Formats: sequence, C-alpha cells, structure tokens
Amino acid sequence: MHTHSTWLKSLLPAALLLAGAGAIAQPLDEDELALSYGDNTQVSIATGSAQAVSHAPATATVITAREIKAMGATDLDQVLESVPGLHVSVSHLAYAPIYSLRGSFTNFNPQVLMLVNGLPITNIFAGNRSFAWGGMPVENIARVEVIRGPGSALYGADAYAGVINVITKRAADIDGLEAGARVGSFKSRDAWLQYGGRLGALSAAFYLRAGSSDGARRIIEEDSQTRLDAIFGTSASLAPGPLNVGREAIDVRADLAYGKWRWRSAYQKRDVGVGAGVAESVDPFGRIPETRFYTDLSYEHAGVLPHWDASVVLGYYDLREAPGEPAFRLFPAGAFGGAFPDGVIGNPGHYERNTSLTASAVYTGLARHRVRIGVGHRIADLYGAPEFKNFNLVVVPGVGPVFEPLGSVVDATHVPELGYLTPHKRRLSYVFLQDEWALAPDWSLTSGVRHDAYSDFGSTTNPRLALVWDAAFNVVVKAMHGRAFRAPALTEQYTINNPVNIGNPAIRPETIATSELAFLWKAADSVQTGLTLYRHRMRDIIAATANPDPSTGKTFRNTADQSGRGFELEGQWDAGRAVRVSGSWSVQHSLDEMTGKDPGLAPRQRLFARADWRPSPEWELGGTLNHVADRRREPDDTRPQLADYTTLDMSLRRLAGAWELRATVLNLFNRDVREPSLAPGNIRYDLPMPKRSLSFEITRRL
Repeated sequence: MHTHSTWLKSLLPAALLLAGAGAIAQPLDEDELALSYGDNTQVSIATGSAQAVSHAPATATVITAREIKAMGATDLDQVLESVPGLHVSVSHLAYAPIYSLRGSFTNFNPQVLMLVNGLPITNIFAGNRSFAWGGMPVENIARVEVIRGPGSALYGADAYAGVINVITKRAADIDGLEAGARVGSFKSRDAWLQYGGRLGALSAAFYLRAGSSDGARRIIEEDSQTRLDAIFGTSASLAPGPLNVGREAIDVRADLAYGKWRWRSAYQKRDVGVGAGVAESVDPFGRIPETRFYTDLSYEHAGVLPHWDASVVLGYYDLREAPGEPAFRLFPAGAFGGAFPDGVIGNPGHYERNTSLTASAVYTGLARHRVRIGVGHRIADLYGAPEFKNFNLVVVPGVGPVFEPLGSVVDATHVPELGYLTPHKRRLSYVFLQDEWALAPDWSLTSGVRHDAYSDFGSTTNPRLALVWDAAFNVVVKAMHGRAFRAPALTEQYTINNPVNIGNPAIRPETIATSELAFLWKAADSVQTGLTLYRHRMRDIIAATANPDPSTGKTFRNTADQSGRGFELEGQWDAGRAVRVSGSWSVQHSLDEMTGKDPGLAPRQRLFARADWRPSPEWELGGTLNHVADRRREPDDTRPQLADYTTLDMSLRRLAGAWELRATVLNLFNRDVREPSLAPGNIRYDLPMPKRSLSFEITRRL
C-alpha cells in the first residue's frame, strides 16, 4: 500500500509537468484566449470582492443554484459533500452536521466558520451553528462559496480550517413568483413560496418555507445505558431503539434593496429530535425547540471619494434555544440501579444575541494596488441559560462524578450550586488591512492581516500571503500561507457544576498555520483540472482533560498540537454539449503530536464523482458517487476501524414550460452507512445514516 508521502511525491512531478505543458503550448490571440479560457465563475469571500475563482488568492469552490438543481440536492449538507477536502459527518446530539475539513473533526465543529450573506452565524455558546440546526433548504440559495484553509486575516474567529458562505437569492435571481412542494421517505414534506421583483422603488425578494419529517429512525443497537446496565445489573436501556431525528421547520426571508441601501432579514424556527440522545443514551421523545432571527442593514457607495469605495454593515443575530418539551432524558427510567424511576432529566437551554458593526473601504489610487481597510465591533451576549433538572452531579473521592437524585424536577436557572452556566457578555474589536498588488503582468500578490481584541481572553493577530502566477495562458500556480484562530466557546470557559467537564477562563484560542501550493490547468476548452497540496499545524487545541485527581472529572485546557498534510485533485470534463463529468480525490493524513497517532474520525481518503446528462432541453439525468475511506478511531478507542462506504445518488429532472418535476433517490444501493461515534464508544456500533430514500418535487413558476 502506498503511504501518503509516496502519493505526494508521485503527484509533485505530475504537477510540474502540467505547468510545463502549459508553458510550451501554442500561443493564441488575446481575444481567442478570452473566449476559450475565460472563467466566469466568481468568488467573493477570498478577498471581500468578486473575482475569478482561478485567480482568487485561496483554494476556493463555488456551487451555483444551477449546479444545486443538477445534483438533486434538497439540503445544504448534500451540496457541501461535493466540495473537495470536505466531508459531512454528524454529531450524536440532534444529528447536527459536522463539516470535517482537511482532517479537522470535533463534535461541535467550531473550526469551520459559516456565513450567510457574509455575516457569521456561529454562536458563542458552543462555537457551532446551534444544536437544533435542522438543515438549511436550498431553494432560496443563489450560490455557495467555500474556501479551504485559513480565513482569519479577513473574517477573524473560527475561519480556521475553512469558510462557508451561503448567498441567498436576490430579486433578480428569482424574477417572479415560484411555488414548490416536495414529499419523500420518512414522511418528509416541504412546501415553499418565493417572489422576486419590484415593489415601487424597491427591489424585493421574499421566501417562505415550511417542512417536517420523521427522519430515518434507524436502530441504535447499544448505548451508554447499556454499559451502565452491565455495571448495575439492570435492564433500563432503551437500546436497541430508534433514532430520534424528526424535525419541524419554518424559514422566512426578506431582501429589500433601494439604491445604495440593502436590508435583509431571516427567521428560522426549528423543533428537532435529540438524535442518539444527549448523553449517548436512546431518548425517543426529547426535543430541542429553537428560534433564530438574523437581520442586517448595509450601505455601499462606489466612488464615495476619488479612488475610494466604502461600505458599512450593521448586523444582529438572536438565538433562543428553550428547554425542550418533552424534556431531555439523559438516561432512561430505572437508571443507576433504580435511583431515577422517571429517568435522569437534564433540560438546559440558552439565549444569546450578537450585534456587530463593520465599516470598510477600498482604495485604488495606488498604481497596481487595491487596498482594503476595515474596522469593526461586536457584542456577543449570552443573556440566559435556563435549566430544569432532577439531579445534581457530585464528586465521590476515588470514584468520580456521580448523579445524585433531587427527588423532583427543579428550576436550576438561578441556583448557584445547580446551574450549569451563568450569563456572560463578550466584546470584540477588530481592524484589518489587505493589499492586492498586481506586481507584474502575470503575477499578483495578496497580503493581509487582522487584529482581534477580545474582552475575555485577550488579543490575536493573523496574517496571510498569497502569490498567484499566470504561468501560461491556461495554467495558474498559487503559493499561499496564512494563520487563523478558533475562539474558545463560553461552555469551554465558564461551565460550572458539571465535574464531567468544567470550564476554564484561562484557556487561549486554538491556532493553525497553513501552507498551500495549487496548480490549475485548463487543458482544453472542455477540460479543467486542479491540484492543491497543503500542510498545516494546529496549536493549543482545546479539549477536556483529566484533572490531577481523575476522580474529580475533567477541565477544559489547551492540551495538544496536531499536524496534517494532504492533497485535493479535482477536474471537470464537458464530454459533449449534453454531458458533464466532474469529480475530486481528497487525501489527508493528520498526526496528534502528543500521542504520535492519527487523531481519528476524519476520512483519510474521499473520492467524489458526478455525471450529468441532458439529452434534450426538457430532460436531465444526474448521478453522484461518494466514496469515504480509511477512517481511524481516536487513539484511546479500542473498537475496530470504521468500515469504508460508497453511495450512489440519482436525480431525474423534467422541464415542461413553467413546470419542473424532479425525482431523486439517495443511497440507491441501500448501503449501511455509519458515521463515527466518539470514544470510548458508548454508541458501540456508531451512528447509522439513512438507507435508501426517495423524494418527488414539483415547482411552478407563476
């Protein structure tokens, strides 16, 4: 078997050969070059301004609404699985998505920054997108932009392994009234209505969607209570038992533009099941209700002064995750030798609001330079942490944390010795500078730096540098290096009364330094390829580690360093006017520098391939193949390695005037797909994913 380093060594000569082939190719007239090799695909998050993906100073992928339709995707997670180097896994808690990028894999996934229309939607509570994420429908998405690699020089915290920017549709993207509905397996039902047009002087877009699903109620064979039953000699576990992954969702969006002003607002309501259980114990009834409200007002003025463009964005984000109803049962009735006849009930919630103001300007008065400067301030306020529970966690010396019954469910919100978290407010001020320098006709150098000053854990400065070279008319070479950071979540800093994992206000942010070398070659009008090689090193990784007296539980600390390297090979071939074939091969190898072992969970290899055939303007058939391989366990997990899997999805679309019909089958061959459960393996046989599923969709433009 080839080692990872052997693969890299074999690919380097190939990359140099690609560059050399372009260098000796026959030169063409400039107009012919523009027609044959012009790249109309634009990306905005690499520098803050739209530019061609091929020349962006980052490793970038753009998926358009047209491509989303072709792949038959109904949710953002399906779209993101098509990105090289990115695998979508799930957490046991509510089956929330984990966007594993280049080997980064943690349960709450704070190492990937998600933006919606350029504004962060990461919460400060746990650093994720919320526990009740509940999916993001794609009908109102105009494009998805992804950069792999560090982005903190422009976006600050959590732009660590990568950045995802979801851009919703404007009035011109919708251009009229559209209604749609979809039904599918697991009693899934969705309906939506969207409009784009003029309302007097306003350019307006609106979107309304409602949906529900029972989810794939696959069976959890053994859970954490199964282990406890073996200790206490009981049979309280509900395993084997089905996953609790049902959802109810409402999405409302509005987008109004007038001259240089634009106002966008969104409301999302979710009610989702707890997945495989909050404590990895089957809970068939627990629910997580949540509401999210986003709004932003922006002003953009090109030419506000000679050589100056300016913009200001005021943003607000409010998240309310109320204690669930029915309440979470961490462990079922009869747990801990019968001490909890109604089960262990722990029902936390959290409320937070984030307010931000960013002002930036672009100066073009220097020859061959485009300079962007900006300042901003953000206030993140965790203003509520309600909790209802019927237990207290106490430390028994020599034994460890144990559950002590309280006799009944009590409101622990304002009880200092019972509550799990108290309100906290975090303030952030930042300044950034970026210069795009066309230093020669075929060379450009982008440099940038951002300084972030936090009120609770201090300051951090993160630079980046990217050199882009047009080696030939059809070959682009990029060399890039950057640093990024991940801010500690409030649960990692301030969790109390939970000796299983105690917060630590002294922890520092995680950091990463990444170097990349990329080659893009457009071999012909119909063929384009890309190869990216990368290395990174993570420092001060935050994890809960055992205290000097292990019986007193764990405390969050900066504990480990991790290094990684890999490559992403991708290509696209228009095999005729009616056929397009595309795909990627991603390979990564990571090493925990303390243990000398792979940190586990993330796939070392992933192969993705897609083919689209349009035999006539009315019909379109597409297929997607996804192969996930070589996933290791965490170093302290003794279970056998996870099995590889390969899935095939198919989609058939029919256009008939104003009508559009689509049928999609996912996991056509009904594979038993499993995503990893965490060490030590309380869910012994991992997290089962849906088997074969069908959906049928109808859309009408009115």
